[in-house]
Amino acid sequence: QLLKRLSFFHRNLCNHGSYFLAANASLCGLAANNFFRNILHVRRASLVSALPMAVIPFLSTAAVYEVFVRQPLFSGDLNCEVCAVVRGGLIGAVVGGLYPVFLALPMNASLAARYSSSPLPGKENVLRFWLTTAQPVFRKMSLGVVIQVLTGLYLATKHHGIYVKILQQMNTSRDPEELQA
Repeated sequence: QLLKRLSFFHRNLCNHGSYFLAANASLCGLAANNFFRNILHVRRASLVSALPMAVIPFLSTAAVYEVFVRQPLFSGDLNCEVCAVVRGGLIGAVVGGLYPVFLALPMNASLAARYSSSPLPGKENVLRFWLTTAQPVFRKMSLGVVIQVLTGLYLATKHHGIYVKILQQMNTSRDPEELQA
């Protein structure tokens, strides 16, 4: 009921803001998938690898943000603005930015092995090969991670501001001195 008193922008941001962070995570997943496909010369199964790289980061980011920021904030368990903002930034960085890159690596490695698109190392050089392969992708994705951090910080700040507005509305509507005036 108190959300209905808010403006359309704040109500929409409160209900659907985490989907924007999740959509950015999907874009990070698709970009990381594309970078790994190009490095490993994988030309087949583009839809098979792109679909999970868009869907899994979207669902995981939306769910984690909902569970760790939005739900505790509006249930009253998270009252600290700094805590909410740090949680939002960490979720943006880890779940929205780094997780899609870590998810793209084994998927494209298995596709490269399946289709023999690039020579894969033996057991003695596996770690060095994958670190060398992943390093340029992480460098390219650093901008995406920064954007995810900033988006998470912005969303958590806005959600805390909406939470404070709701608390102020509750206090003014229940204050007997203001009801008499």
